[in-house]
Amino acid sequence: MELAHSLLLNEEALAQITEAKRPVFIFEWLRFLDKVLVAANKVDVKEKQKKLVEQLTELISSSSGPPTRKLLAKNLATLYSIGDTFTVFQTLDKCNDIIKSKDDTSSYLPTKLAAVACIGAFYEKMGRILGSSFPETVSNLLKALKSAESQGRSEILLSLQKVLNGLGGAAASCHRDIYKNARSGLTDRSMAVRCAVGKCLLELQKESVFMWTTELENLATLCFKALEGSNYGVRVAVSKLLGTVMATALTPKQAAVMRQNIKRATLEEVLELLATGFLRGGSGFLRSGGEMLKGGGSVSREVRVGVTQAYVVFVNTLGGQWLERNFATFLTHVLELVSHPRATQSHVEAVYSRRCVSFILRATVGSILGEKAQIAAARDVCQAIAKQMKTVESVVNDANNDNKSGATDVSASQHVMVCALQELGSLVQSLSATASPLLQEPTIGLLETVTSVLLHPSMAARLGAAWCMRCIAVALPYQLTPLLDSCAERINSLKTSPEAVTGYSFAMAALLGSVHQCPLGIPHAKGKMVVSIAEDLLRTASQNSRLSLQRTQAGWLLLGALMSLGPSVVRYHLPKMLLLWRNVFPRSLKELEAEKARGDSFTWQVTLEGRAGALCAMRSFVAHCPELLTEDVIRRLMTPIECAMLMLSHIPSVIKAYGAQLKASAAMVRLRLYDILALLPPKTYEGSFNALLRELVAEFTLTDNSANTTTSLLRSLCHYDDSVLLGSWLQETDHKSIEDQLQPNSASGSGALEHDPSSIYLRIPVGEAVPGPLPLGVSVIDASVALFGVVFPHVSFKHRLQMLDHFAECIKQAKGVRQQAVQINIFTAVLSALKGLAENKSTLGPDEVRKSALALVMGALDNPNPILRCAAGEALGRMAQVVGEATFIARMAQHSFDKLKSARDVVSRTGHSLALGCLHRYVGGIGSGQHLKTSVSILLALAQDGTSHEVQTWALHSLALIVDSSGPMYRGYVEPTLSLVLTLLLTVPPSHTEVHQCLGRCLGALITTVGPELQGNGASTSTIRSSCLVGCAIMQDHSDSLAQAAAISCLQQLHMFAPRHVNLSSLVPSLCVHLCSSHLLLRRAAVACLRQLAQREAAEVCAYAMTLARSAGSKESSGIDVNITETGLEGMLFGMLDRETDRKLCADIHDTLGHMLSSLAVQKLSHWLKLCKDVLAASTDASAADPLEATKDEDGEKKDEMDDEIMFTSIGDDEKSKPCVAPRWATRVFAAECLCRIILLCKNTDEAHFDLAKAKVWRLKNPKSELLVLHLSDLIRMAFMAATDHSNQLRMAGLQALEDIIKEFASVPEPEFPGHVILEQYQANVGAALRPAFSQDTPSDITAKACQVCSTWIGSGVVSDLNDLRRVHNLLVSSLDKVQSGKGSMSQLYSESAITMEKLAVLKAWAEVYVVAMKTKREAEAKPVTAMKNKEEDSGFDAMNELPPDSLITLVEPELPILSRLWLAALKDYALLTLPPEFASQLPPDGGAFYTPETIDSARLHYRTSWTPILHAVAIWLNSTGFSVPCELTTLPVNNGHKNQSGTFLAQASVTSTKTLQEINTDRLQLIFGISIEFLCSPRPENPLEHVTSCLKALHTLLDSPCARTYIGEDQLLIVELFNVLHRLLLTCGPPSVQQQVTMVVQQTIRAAQDHLQGLLNRDDKCASEEDSLTTLGEGGKSGGLIPGKSVVFAALELLMFILVRHLPQLNPKVTDSPSHIVSKTQSLAEESAQLVAVSVSILADLPSLCSPTGSMTVLPTILYLITGVLRESAVKSPDNHVSLPVSAALQGIKTIITSPLVKSDEIHKQWKDLICSSLASILEYSKPGSSKMLPVVALRLPTVKPSPLLPIHSCLGSTGS
Repeated sequence: MELAHSLLLNEEALAQITEAKRPVFIFEWLRFLDKVLVAANKVDVKEKQKKLVEQLTELISSSSGPPTRKLLAKNLATLYSIGDTFTVFQTLDKCNDIIKSKDDTSSYLPTKLAAVACIGAFYEKMGRILGSSFPETVSNLLKALKSAESQGRSEILLSLQKVLNGLGGAAASCHRDIYKNARSGLTDRSMAVRCAVGKCLLELQKESVFMWTTELENLATLCFKALEGSNYGVRVAVSKLLGTVMATALTPKQAAVMRQNIKRATLEEVLELLATGFLRGGSGFLRSGGEMLKGGGSVSREVRVGVTQAYVVFVNTLGGQWLERNFATFLTHVLELVSHPRATQSHVEAVYSRRCVSFILRATVGSILGEKAQIAAARDVCQAIAKQMKTVESVVNDANNDNKSGATDVSASQHVMVCALQELGSLVQSLSATASPLLQEPTIGLLETVTSVLLHPSMAARLGAAWCMRCIAVALPYQLTPLLDSCAERINSLKTSPEAVTGYSFAMAALLGSVHQCPLGIPHAKGKMVVSIAEDLLRTASQNSRLSLQRTQAGWLLLGALMSLGPSVVRYHLPKMLLLWRNVFPRSLKELEAEKARGDSFTWQVTLEGRAGALCAMRSFVAHCPELLTEDVIRRLMTPIECAMLMLSHIPSVIKAYGAQLKASAAMVRLRLYDILALLPPKTYEGSFNALLRELVAEFTLTDNSANTTTSLLRSLCHYDDSVLLGSWLQETDHKSIEDQLQPNSASGSGALEHDPSSIYLRIPVGEAVPGPLPLGVSVIDASVALFGVVFPHVSFKHRLQMLDHFAECIKQAKGVRQQAVQINIFTAVLSALKGLAENKSTLGPDEVRKSALALVMGALDNPNPILRCAAGEALGRMAQVVGEATFIARMAQHSFDKLKSARDVVSRTGHSLALGCLHRYVGGIGSGQHLKTSVSILLALAQDGTSHEVQTWALHSLALIVDSSGPMYRGYVEPTLSLVLTLLLTVPPSHTEVHQCLGRCLGALITTVGPELQGNGASTSTIRSSCLVGCAIMQDHSDSLAQAAAISCLQQLHMFAPRHVNLSSLVPSLCVHLCSSHLLLRRAAVACLRQLAQREAAEVCAYAMTLARSAGSKESSGIDVNITETGLEGMLFGMLDRETDRKLCADIHDTLGHMLSSLAVQKLSHWLKLCKDVLAASTDASAADPLEATKDEDGEKKDEMDDEIMFTSIGDDEKSKPCVAPRWATRVFAAECLCRIILLCKNTDEAHFDLAKAKVWRLKNPKSELLVLHLSDLIRMAFMAATDHSNQLRMAGLQALEDIIKEFASVPEPEFPGHVILEQYQANVGAALRPAFSQDTPSDITAKACQVCSTWIGSGVVSDLNDLRRVHNLLVSSLDKVQSGKGSMSQLYSESAITMEKLAVLKAWAEVYVVAMKTKREAEAKPVTAMKNKEEDSGFDAMNELPPDSLITLVEPELPILSRLWLAALKDYALLTLPPEFASQLPPDGGAFYTPETIDSARLHYRTSWTPILHAVAIWLNSTGFSVPCELTTLPVNNGHKNQSGTFLAQASVTSTKTLQEINTDRLQLIFGISIEFLCSPRPENPLEHVTSCLKALHTLLDSPCARTYIGEDQLLIVELFNVLHRLLLTCGPPSVQQQVTMVVQQTIRAAQDHLQGLLNRDDKCASEEDSLTTLGEGGKSGGLIPGKSVVFAALELLMFILVRHLPQLNPKVTDSPSHIVSKTQSLAEESAQLVAVSVSILADLPSLCSPTGSMTVLPTILYLITGVLRESAVKSPDNHVSLPVSAALQGIKTIITSPLVKSDEIHKQWKDLICSSLASILEYSKPGSSKMLPVVALRLPTVKPSPLLPIHSCLGSTGS
C-alpha cells in the first residue's frame, strides 16, 4: 500500500500486483491524492498536472466501482481548481461524449457513471468558471436520464444536484427542464432514484421560484405519490423536500422576491396543502368532494408518516422564533387533523393519526423551543383543551341531543383531547419544577382544565387527563398529595356519575403510579384512604346497575395501583386483599357449575370484569411486592387463580348462551390470568399444566379466533444483531414512534392507554414517553406466547411432542394469509420456549421431540416471508444450544450445506445461510469448529453473488456472526474474508445499503478477531491493518448513515487495538460533523467513539475539533453544518444535552464531558469555568425575582445584600440575542455537578489552588497560570445561581457546590487583611443563597441539604459579622421551631420519612454548630487574657467587627434545653432502629420520636447519616452540664407525623418524673455506650471516616466528666468490651487520626478504672488494715492471674501492643527473630507516630496501678519489655540534643513504675526490685559507647527519677554496671 502513496500513479507497481488487488491499489492512490493535493505546493502540482490529468482520465474508462468513481471525480475537480484550467473543457467534452455514447451494455455502465460523477464534481467545485458550457451538459444529462437504468438514473440526478449547487442562480435557464425531467422520478419503482430526485429538487428549490409558487400544489401531489409504498430513506428525503419547499413558500428569500413580483403563500394555504397529504394521501386535492362524500379509501400509512415528518421539517426550517409567534395557529391546525373523519376511520387508524400528531408536537415544541417558550406553548395547549371541553359539555348538556353531529363531535374531540393532554403532560414533565409558574397562574387554570376532562364522555380522553396529571405530579411532587385528596373527595361526592367514577379512579391510579418517581413519597395514610374508597366502590357496585360496571372496574384499578406503592404500604392491607381476592371467585367446583345457569348478559359482563380486575390487582401485587410473597401467601393466592383457570373452560358456553359482547371481557380475564401466571413460579400451578397449555396453544394458533392476529413479540425474541434483516433498526431512529405503524405485525405501533387502563399506574417501558399497550387481541396472544415460554421447560416430553406435532398440523391446515399469521405466532411461541429451556439449562427432550421440532423449523427456512426465515434461523441456533450434542449439530449443518449447494432460489439460499450463522452464534467457535471451513467457503461464494443483493446481505450477515463467534479460530480465514469485503465495498452500488451495512459488521468482527495483533509491524499484519483502514475510509464516504455509523465503530475498535495507526486529525473533525447529523444512530456512534477517544487523548480530541471551528468559514460553501464555536467540542456537547432525548446518547455525552473535564479542567480552568457559568447563567432570568421577593419581607439591614443579588442575577443578559435554545434545567444540573468535580480535581492537584498569596505570586511570574482561588467570585456566583433556581434538582446541586466551596476555601487567608479569610466578603451572598431553602413550601430534601450547608458555614469560622451570623442562625432557629411543632401542624405533603429526614437534618446541623461553638469557647478560655486587652486598645472599627469568641455559644445556649431533649430522643430512636430483626417485637408500636412504624426502613437511612454529630453534641452537653439536668427520655412524645406536637415540649417540664437523676443519667450513659459500641463493633464500609472519629470524640468527651468515669469504672466488663471493640476497629480501619482518638479514649477509661479502684481502697481503708486491701483489691487478686475476656489490663495491653507494633515493628520478637529480618538503623519516628507511641507508653505505665501486687507482677515484665523496647528503638541522637516524645514518655513511664505505691507490698518487693534492676541494666546495655544511642541523656535523667524509699537505686545501678 505504501507504493500507492505518490503524487503520480506508480504504474510499475500497479503492473506487478495481481488483477484482484489493483482496484484497492488505485483507490488507495486516489485517497492519498485527495489528501496531498490540498496541501501540496501549487508549482509542483502544475508541473505534473498534464501527466496527472492523463492518468485520471484513463481511470474514467477503467470500469471502477462507485467509491473509486466518487474519489476520482473529486480529485480531478480539485486538480483543476488548484492547477491550470486550460484542459478542463477537453475533459468535460470527453465526459459528455461518454455520456452520449449509445453503448448500453452493462460493462460500459461504470465508464458512463464515472463520467457523470466527474461532471457533477467539476460544476460543484468550479461552478461559474464552467458557466458557458452548462446548457449542453445539462441537456446531455437529461437525455441520458430518460434511457438510463435505475443506478444510472440515481447517479445522474445526484450529479445534477451538484451542477445546481455549483452554479446557483446562474443555471436559471435550465431549472424548468431539470424540474420537468426529474419530477417523474419521484414515483420511480427504484427507491434509490426517489431519494436522488428528492435531493436534486431540494437543491433546485433554492433558486427556482416557480417550485414554491405556481408549481407548489403539483409538487406537493408528487411528493404524496412518492411516499406511497416508500421505504424509510425515501420518506426522509421526500419529507425534507416537501417541508423545506413549504417553508420557503411561506418565507421566501428576499432576493428571490425582489427579482420577481410574486404572490407569497399564506400560512393557511401551506398548512392546508400539508393537511391534504395527511388526510387524503396522493389521491388528489380537496376538489374531489364527491369522493370525500363517499368516504373514499383511507390514506396509505406511508404517506401519513411521510407527511408527519414533513410537518416537522417545515417547522424546524422556519425555526423556534417562528414557532413561538405562530404556535396557536399551528396547534389548532394540527389538532384539527386528528379530529377529521378521514383521519379516524377506524379505531386503529385514529390511534395512528394521534401518534403522528403527538410526534409533530413533540419533535417541534419539545426540541426547538426554550423553557420560557415551552411554558407559553403549554398555556396555549391548555386553552385548546378548555375550548374543546366547552364544546363537549354543551353537546352533553343539550338534552334534545338527537342529532348525530353532536355525537360525532364528541367522538372526534376525544382524539384531540388525547393529543393535547399528552403534549401538555410531556411539556410539564420535561420542564419539571420550572413549570411551577404555569400552575400558579390563575388565568390559565391548568389543573382545573385537566381535571375537567376527567368527566369527558370518552374513556380515551379521561385516561389522557389522568396521564397528564401523573406527569404534573412527577414534575411538581408537591402537587401529588393535594391532587390525590381532591380526586378522592370528588370520587366520593360524584359517586352517582359513571364518568366521574372512572375518570377520578383513573386519575388516582395514575397519581399512585407516579409515587415511585417522587423520592419524597406521599403520606402513609393515603394508602388507607385508597383502600377504603376502593372497598366502598366494590361494595356498592351491586346497588345500582347503571354504575355496577364502572364501580367494579374503578375499585380494582385503585387496588392494583395501590400495590405499586410497594411492600411498606401493602404489608398493612395484605390480609384484607387476600380476603377480597378469595371472595371474587367461586369457593368450590359446585359453585362454579351452579353459576353457569344464573344471571344474564350484563351480570356476566360485570362478573368477568370484576374477576379480570382482581387478577390484575394480583399481578400488580406479585410484580411490586416480591418481598411479601411467602409460601403461605402464594398458597392463598393460588386458590382464586386455580378457580380462574377452571372458569376458562366454562367461558365459551357462557358466551354462546349470552352473546358475543362478552368476548372482550373474557379475553381480558385470560390476559390477566396469563400475566400473573408468568410472574409466579411454575411449580405452584403444575397440576393445571394440561388445561392451561390447551388454552395457550388454542390462543396463539388462532383456533377460536377468526381474525388473523399476529403477536408483536417476534422481533424482540430474534437476536438484536439481526436488525439489518428485519429492518428493526428503525427502532433506533428519531422517527421510531411513527415508523412503528409501518411494521408488518398486527396493530404494530397502535399502542394506546385505552387498550389497558392498568398501564396508567405501571412503570413506563424504557424508551417510551407514554405507555402504549397494544389492542386487547394482540396483547392476549403476546401474553399467551410469553407464558408458553415460561411453562414449556416444566412440561413432560410426551406433551412437548404432542404440541410440536399439533403446531405442524395447524400450519398445514391454514392457508394463505392465515397460514402466515399462524406460523408467525407458532414460531414466536417456539422461540419463547427454546429461550426458556436455555435459561433453565434444561434439554429439549428425546429424539422424537427433536425430530418434530427440527421438521417444524426446517420447513420455515424456505418461507417467502423474511421475518419467518429469520425466526427459523434463530430457532435452529437455540435448538442447537439446548440439545448441545455434536452429532445433532453436525446433522443440522450438513442439511444446510446440501441445500445451499443445490438450491438456486433466493429464499432458500438466504434462509439456510442464516441457519449456518445462527448455529455458530449459539454453539460458539469450539462447538462448531469442524464445520467452520465449509461454512466460510460457502458463505464467501454466496456473498459474491452479484445477481441478488438479498442473498449477499444474508450471506454477509451470517459470515459476520461466524467471525464473531469463532474468535481466534477464525484467524486463518481473515485474509480471504478481508479481501472479499474490500472487493464488495468497491463494487456494490451504494443504493444497496443493507449489503454495505453487513460489510461493516464483517469488518468490525474481523478487526476484533485480529485484535491486539494489529499493533504489529509484520508484513501480513500491515496489510491487514491498511485493508481495514481502506474499508473504513470507503464506508465513511458512503451516503447511508448506517454505513457511516459502522465505519465509526470499526475505527473505534481499531483505535482500541492500534491507537497509533488511527489518524485522529481526520477522524475527530468527521465525528464533530456527525454530531449534527439528522440520524440518531450516526450521532450515537460518533459520541460513543468520542467517549473512547476522550478517555486517552482528551487534549488532542479538543484541539482537532477546534481546527474544524477555525475552518468553518471556508466550509460554508461545501454545505457542512457544524456548530463548533470558540467553546470548542465541549461547548457543542453541552448544547447537544439540550436537544437530545435518547438516554444512551445523553449518558455517553455525560461520560465524554467527564473524561475531558478530568484531563483538561485543571490546565484550562478559565475555559471550563466559563463553560459552566454560561450554562448556569441561563437560570438567572427565570429566578432573578425569587431572592429579591424574599428580601422585601425582612428588615432594612438587608439592602446591602440586595445589591449583591442584583449584581449576581443580571449576568448573562447579553446572551439573549443568541438564537439557540437556552440550556435546559437538566443541563444546568450537570454543569453544577461539573463545578463540584472541578473543585475536587484542583484539590487533588495542587494546594496552590487554595492559597491566594501563592496564587498572586504565580500570577506575577506567569500571567497565564490558572489557579482556582482567583476565580472564587465566579464559583460563589455559580453556586448562588444554582441554589436559587426554580428547579429543585438544580437547587440541590447548587447547595452541594456551595458546601464544597465553603469547605475548601474556609481557611484561605486574605493576604491584604491579616487575620481575615477570603470568604468573608461573600457572607451576604451565602446567606441569600440559603434563605429560599427555608421557606414553607420548600421540599424536605432541599431544606435538609440547606441545613447541612448552614452548619458547615457557621462551623467554618468564616463569619466575622454578628449580624451575618445571626441571619444564618435565624434560619436554623426557624427550622427548629418546625421540628418542635411537628410538621403535622401544616398540611402534610410528603411521606413521613421525608419529615424524618428534614427533622434529623435540622438536629444534625444544630449538633455540628454546637460542637464548633464549644470548641471555640474552649480555645478562647485556653488563650492568655492579655490578648483580649490588646483588642480593646485597637481601633474601634476592628473591635466592632470582631466576633467575641463566645458569641457562637451565646446564640446556641437559649435553644439547648429543647435541643438536648430532641437529641437524646433521636439517639434513642437510632438505638431502637439498629436492633437486629429478631428483636422487631421490642420496637414501640407507635414509632419513635421522629419516625413512624410504616416508614421504618427508609427512616433507618436518615438516622444512619445523622446520628454521629448528635451523639458528639449530647456528650459535650452532658459533660458541660455535669449530668445535672434531669430530662427523662421516656417523656418525649411519639410523633406519628400527622399528630400535632405543638406545645408538647413545654408540657414536658411539668411531668413529674418518677426516676431519680442518677437513674436518668445511667439510662443516658447506657444509651450512649450501647450505640457507640454497637457502631464501632462493625462500622459499615460505606460510612465515612468522620462517623468513626465523631463517635470516638464523643466517648472521649463523655469520659472527661466524673459522672461517666464513675459509671464505666464500676462496670469492668463494659471496659473490656469497649477495649476489644476498639482493638478490632484498629485492625479494620486504622488511619493515625483514628488511632489517636482511640488512645485518648483508652487513657480516659484507664483513668476511670484507677479512680474506681482508688475509691474502693479509700473505702476499705476505713474498714480494714492497709495490707489486706492492697493484696485483694485490684486485678489478679491474691493469685495474680489475669483472665482474658474479663481483665481490663489484659484488654488494654492487647490494644496498646497493637499500636506500638504498628509504629515500631521491631518490638515484636517474631519479627526480629525471623530469618528474613534485616537489622536496620534506628529511624526517628514521624510526628504523628511519635505522639501515638508516647501516649501508649504513658498508658502502659499506668496499668500496674490497676492490679493487686501479685497481679502487677504478672504484667510488669511485659510492660517493662515494651517500654525499654520503645526507649531502645526511639532514642536517636539529634543535633540539638532534643529529646523525642517517646523517649521522655518512656523515662516518665519508668519513673511512674519505680515510684508506684505497690512496691510497698512485702510479698512482691524482691521480684519488683529484680525486674526494675534488669530493666535498667537492659537500658544501659543498649547504650554501649560508640552507638548513636542517647546514653548521656539517659544517664543524666535517671538520677532525677525520685526513687521509692524502698528501692536503693544507686546500689542497683552499681551492681549491674560492673
